[in-house]
Amino acid sequence: MTLPRLIAAGALACAAVIVAWASLPYLTPGQQHSSPVSSSQISAKFIELSTRGNSACFGQTTVMAKPDSERLTGSCCGPMSLHRYEEQVAGLRKYAGIPEVPADPYDIPVPLAKKLIGYNNSIKLSAEQQREYDEAMRMSHEGGPCCCKCWRWDVYEGLAKFLITQHGFTGKQVAEVWDLSDGCGGEEHAPGLAHSNV
Repeated sequence: MTLPRLIAAGALACAAVIVAWASLPYLTPGQQHSSPVSSSQISAKFIELSTRGNSACFGQTTVMAKPDSERLTGSCCGPMSLHRYEEQVAGLRKYAGIPEVPADPYDIPVPLAKKLIGYNNSIKLSAEQQREYDEAMRMSHEGGPCCCKCWRWDVYEGLAKFLITQHGFTGKQVAEVWDLSDGCGGEEHAPGLAHSNV
């Protein structure tokens, strides 16, 4: 195949990925993926999130300053894994009936992140509820809502408080949500790392 034909073929392949990505619905805080999407759609979204994400280990102040039209995309710490990403998105469909649970840990609408940060700052746990939260901390792969106390920690701590107080989640259930929602990247991530909050 000549060079011009190779370039044309590459352009067509890129266009196909863009079309597949554009066909995926962006989720608002009240929406979830209620039915499976095709593997080509997942792959297209993975390519976009893993190469053009805007996420990093910044703090909740940065999130609260973002306009509501934005989304927090991509991984914070390491490269995303397609296999793990597919598992996470599929696993989180279990919670599609709870709009506060982000359907995609690598693509979170800013309004939802702000809402969950608000829960973290306002919800107070009873002694019994705190025991469930502490159990989730012990059971989760990261040793908490995230590997470091960044915006994800605040978002998913707020989600945990909401799930415990409003849906009666146990520590085990919260840990499952946290593990499925790991946004650090990679197949797995070393638990208990303490990065500074920027």
